[in-house]
Amino acid sequence: MKVSIIGQGYVGLSLAVSAAKSGHEVVGFDVNESLVAQLAVGKSHVEGVELHGIGNYHVTADASAIAGSDAVIIAVPTPLNDERKPELKYLISACDVVVKNLNNKALIINESTSFPGTLRELIAESIEKGSGLGHLYAASPERVDPGNPVWNQANTPRLVSGITDEATAKASEFYSSFCANVVTVSSPEVAEAAKLFENTFRQVNIAMVNELAQISHGLDIDVREVLDAAATKPFGFMKFNPSLGVGGHCIPVDPSYLSFAAENVGIEASFIDLANEINLEMPSYVANRIATEVGGLKGKKVLVAGLSYKANISDLRESPSLLLIDALEVLGAEVIKHDPLVAGTSGIVNCDVAILAVAHYAIDQDALRKSAPYVFDCTGTMKDVSGL
Repeated sequence: MKVSIIGQGYVGLSLAVSAAKSGHEVVGFDVNESLVAQLAVGKSHVEGVELHGIGNYHVTADASAIAGSDAVIIAVPTPLNDERKPELKYLISACDVVVKNLNNKALIINESTSFPGTLRELIAESIEKGSGLGHLYAASPERVDPGNPVWNQANTPRLVSGITDEATAKASEFYSSFCANVVTVSSPEVAEAAKLFENTFRQVNIAMVNELAQISHGLDIDVREVLDAAATKPFGFMKFNPSLGVGGHCIPVDPSYLSFAAENVGIEASFIDLANEINLEMPSYVANRIATEVGGLKGKKVLVAGLSYKANISDLRESPSLLLIDALEVLGAEVIKHDPLVAGTSGIVNCDVAILAVAHYAIDQDALRKSAPYVFDCTGTMKDVSGL
């Protein structure tokens, strides 16, 4: 079948390659012409996604290429605005692309993460208002984990639900062509809410353990020894580790979509909002704790090692390392940025303070240890230094 995928970011590109490898004719559409040019010559921007040898994948910035598609999948960003509320302009734009360029009845699937009701009340209503073609609509929120060597499109269970039974059946058939486990649920709203809660669960537990790290420091005990001790219990406990905060496309964002949905029905999501607040404040906590331990940071050279939002990828979206840099500079530090995966950063140099923010395999921890008289580890991978 001809499948068009709107958005060729980490979600859309991964999906496009999986669908093309399973035999579908795939059109990857993106408005970013430089990205399209890069993909057209086989240069992937997503770790672990290989483009060479996939003849039935065509990438384009020409929206008219989606005409005649059997299925159109929306895989565009759903970030937060400056007030940390849902920003849906990319979804709205994708709907407009469908209305203007799809000239036949088709299956429309939304993979973009959003609050419950997005498929039914925003996507389906706006597209039908503009086209009146009576498309089929389904939701299947993405579950991609960039850089994960174990879980991928093929073996990660796929949630699917359509507005109608026919849409559910057709979407399930499509995903079953390259996903081993397709799980259908009763409504798109259930699928949308499940995706949000998956990452809200992680956000809340990370916030809890980050708060424990602060409490443990105040009590002068090792938080990681506390966690190891708690993890000896074989039931009723799941171990999370403290960190500089949360970053990326999901964990810092999805809980705010769930909180927004709650607010719309008159429910205060106080627990979720507090977790967001705790994790957003962790970089400031780390910067101020370091300043206290070294007698202030004004005029001191501080090396921050690891700028991306997690280890062994180059993605900077919502990275807490960037918030840490801001907090250090507010305290008067001269910040030196080091990340072997991010272009334009420094090597490891002698400094007053060195901070391991993200534990990339490519970061030389021995060199980092020798670079400064004071080293702070946010990752729990270095021994005999200060840290979380």
